[in-house]
Order: sequence, then structure tokens, then C-alpha cells
Amino acid sequence: MNSKNPNHPKKGCSTLVEPIRTKAAIRRIKKRLYDSPRNHALFVFGINTAYRAQEILSVRVSQVRKLKPGDELKIFQPKTKSYRRVSVNGPAVDCVQRLLGSRFYYDNDFLFQSRRFPEEPIQVVYLSRLVKEWCRDEGLEGNFASHTLRKTWGHWQYKRKTHLATIMKAFGHSTEAQTMAYLCIHPRDVAKLYKMEL
Repeated sequence: MNSKNPNHPKKGCSTLVEPIRTKAAIRRIKKRLYDSPRNHALFVFGINTAYRAQEILSVRVSQVRKLKPGDELKIFQPKTKSYRRVSVNGPAVDCVQRLLGSRFYYDNDFLFQSRRFPEEPIQVVYLSRLVKEWCRDEGLEGNFASHTLRKTWGHWQYKRKTHLATIMKAFGHSTEAQTMAYLCIHPRDVAKLYKMEL
């Protein structure tokens, strides 16, 4: 790795990966992927749960077969060696149930199976390639990868004025500064919040 290249992120750094910043782009990607239940579910589930890619790909059918909106989904986080609980919303449940209805699954199957090796989930590197393709096909400019799904959730939570400390907790970050860097939030963006007059 060329450490002198300022455009090359440091090892383990994902701050250069961007979220999807317009609702129109999100709608177009959903529509484009609709005929592929697996890819549609990957995208919709990813942008609605804020799980890391590795966590999403670890989900087994038994964990989601009876899932309903408002139910809690608990997934093990290899990075923190702990479980993270997410209350799943309607779009996340709907896309998963549609995927399960598209073919037969055993309870122990991975939800997001590799087509070449059905007993294994797809790999994070392949998910990154898919996200890049989806965004490129919609004419989006920037650097997109698997982290885009999680960052898109955070971006829109921040846009709707969710408190940064709440987003930090949801992401499992240790500081608000880490969350700001992750979401590419500049301190001047935070300063704008204080211009509101009550």
C-alpha cells in the first residue's frame, strides 16, 4: 500500500466510502433490484438496519423466518464480540419475507446465499462489488462499497435530526467524533444546528 497517496484510506478506514444522499437514488435502486429478491433484500435490509456487512451476511433463515415489524433481531458482532439488537422496521421485514417466498429455504441456510456455493453466504467483497454496480448504474458519483448501506442509514438518521449520541450508540462507536468521521460530518455541519431559533 502506498502510504503517501492521500486518496488511499488507511487500513481499516472506511471514511472515504459514501452514503447514498438522495431519496430519489434510493428509490431508483430499489426499483432496479426488485426482480432480484436476494439483491433487493440485501439493499433494503442493509439501509434499514445499520448492521455491518459481515453481520448482515451471517443471518440465517431461522432468525428471520417469523420476523414481524417491531420485532427485535439479535446478531453477533465479530468486531466487538457482542450481540447487537435492532428493532426491525416494515421495509426490512417485507424484503426478507419476499426473499423467503421466492424459493425454498431450510432454517439453517444463510439468508443471503452465494449462488455458486449455496451452503455459504456471499462474501463482503462481493457485496461491495454489487453496491458499486448499483450506484454506478444509477449515475451516482463517489466511492461506494458495502459500508454504503450502513452509512446510508446513519446519513438519513442524521438528516432527520436524530441525536448524534443515539446514532453513535446504534453504530456501536465509542465516541461522537468517531461517528462524525464515519458519516463524513464536518464540524461546520454541526454548527449549523445551532442556528435554529426557538
